[in-house]
Amino acid sequence: MEGDTITAISTPMGEAAIAIVRLSGENALDIADQMFRGKQSLKEVDSHTIHYGFIIDPDTQEKAEEVMVTVMRAPKTFTREDVIEINCHGGLISVNRVLEIALSGGARLAEPGEFTKRAFLNGRIDLSQAEAVMDLIRAKTDRAMNVALNQMEGRLSNLIQKLRQTLLETVAHVEVNIDYPEYDAEEMTHQLLIEKLGYVQNEIDSLLQTAEQGKILREGLSTVIIGRPNVGKSSLLNSLVHENKAIVTDIPGTTRDVIEEYVNVRGVPLRLVDTAGIRETEDIVERIGVERSRKVLKEADLILLLLNNGEALTDEDRKLFEAARGMDVIVIVNKTDLTPEIDMDEVRRLASDHPVVSTSIKEEEGIDELEESIKELFFSGSVELGDMTYVSNSRHISLLKQAKRSLQEAFHGIESGLPVDMVQIDITRTWEILGEIVGDTVSESLIDQLFSQFCLGK
Repeated sequence: MEGDTITAISTPMGEAAIAIVRLSGENALDIADQMFRGKQSLKEVDSHTIHYGFIIDPDTQEKAEEVMVTVMRAPKTFTREDVIEINCHGGLISVNRVLEIALSGGARLAEPGEFTKRAFLNGRIDLSQAEAVMDLIRAKTDRAMNVALNQMEGRLSNLIQKLRQTLLETVAHVEVNIDYPEYDAEEMTHQLLIEKLGYVQNEIDSLLQTAEQGKILREGLSTVIIGRPNVGKSSLLNSLVHENKAIVTDIPGTTRDVIEEYVNVRGVPLRLVDTAGIRETEDIVERIGVERSRKVLKEADLILLLLNNGEALTDEDRKLFEAARGMDVIVIVNKTDLTPEIDMDEVRRLASDHPVVSTSIKEEEGIDELEESIKELFFSGSVELGDMTYVSNSRHISLLKQAKRSLQEAFHGIESGLPVDMVQIDITRTWEILGEIVGDTVSESLIDQLFSQFCLGK
C-alpha cells in the first residue's frame, strides 16, 4: 500500500473560496494529467509550478471543474514523492467531484495522516516532527503554535539525536576496550562514564522541567468553574469566551450539565468547563449535573472558585474550598457592583496562598486581572518564548522519564562497582528509549496508531 498513489481532500469540508485535493505517489502526475486540460500537458511542465485549466469528467469528457493545479516533483516535496495539489472551488459538490475523478483515475483514498506518514517513512521528517504537524494543526494559541513550529523544524529531534550520539559513542568506547584490548585506546573508567552520562541526564532533566508547561500548551489547561448556583459561573464562561455559550438567568440551577469550551487567555489555552452549581437538590436532572460537576472537579488542572460579594459566605461555599484543597485555585469574588456582604478576611483565610480576584462580570470589571492571574500562575518566568526546545507531547514525556530511570540504573551500577560492560546494558537501553521519540527504534503498530489520529488530507 505504501507504493500506491493516494489522494484526499486537504481542506475542511463546507462552503469556502477554495478547496484542495492532494495526490501523492509514483503515478500522481499521470493521474492528474489524465483528468486535467490546460495549455500543455502536466508531464511537460517544470516542477513547483501552478497551471490553470479544467478537470474533465472521464465518462462524458465534459468540463467538471475549473481549477489551478500545482505540480511538485520528487524528491523536493513534503512526502518525497510526486505531489499534485488541485485547487478548485470550495463546496461539497465541486471538491467531491474532483476527488471522485482522481479515484476513478487510479488513486486510492488516503488513510488518516498518510501523507505525513509517507514523509516520515521516506526520511523527510522524523517521528517527533511528524507529531508536531498535528500539534500545529490543533494549536489553540500563538505559544502552542510556536512550540509546534520549532519541533517541526527539528529542535527537539536535533537535541535527542545529539544525546543518542553521546550514548552511542560511550557504548562503542566500551566495546573497543573489551574486543580490542591490544589497541592503545583510552580506557573507559567509571569516572569517564559518570561524566558522559551526567551530561545526558542534565539535558533530560532540563527537558522534563518544562514538560508540564509544554503539555499545557499542547493539550490545554483543564479549567473548571465552580460555585454555588447563580454566582455568575456561566457569565464568567461567556466573558472569557467572548460569546454567549451558556444560558444566563437569575434562576438558580439553570446550568444542569457540564459545558466545555476552548479559550485563549494570555497565551494559555484553557479547556474551560462550566459546571452545574454544586449543591444538594431534589431535581433529578440537576442532581445528575451536580454529580458530573464533582467528577470533572477531580480531573481539573485549575479551579476558578466563584463567590458572591453580595451575600455572606455559606457552608456550601466553605465545602467548595474544602473540595478544591490541594489543587491550583483562583478565588473570584464576583458581583462587586452589589453592596458587599461577604467577609473578605474569611475569604483570604480560606484561600490561603491562592490568588483572590474581585470582579463584576456584569459590569465587565476585573476580567483583565483574572486573566493575568491565570497567566502568572502557570507561566510566570517558567516558559521563555525565545527558547522552545522542550517537550509538549505526553508520549515524549513518558519516554524521557523512562530514559531517566534507565540512566539512574546505570549510575546505580557504577556506584555498586559493576564492570563497565554490565553498565553498558542500561546505557544501550537508554539509547533505545530515546530512539522511540524520533522513531528510530519504534514499532510499526505504534506508528500506525499515531498517524491514525491525523485528519485524512494530512
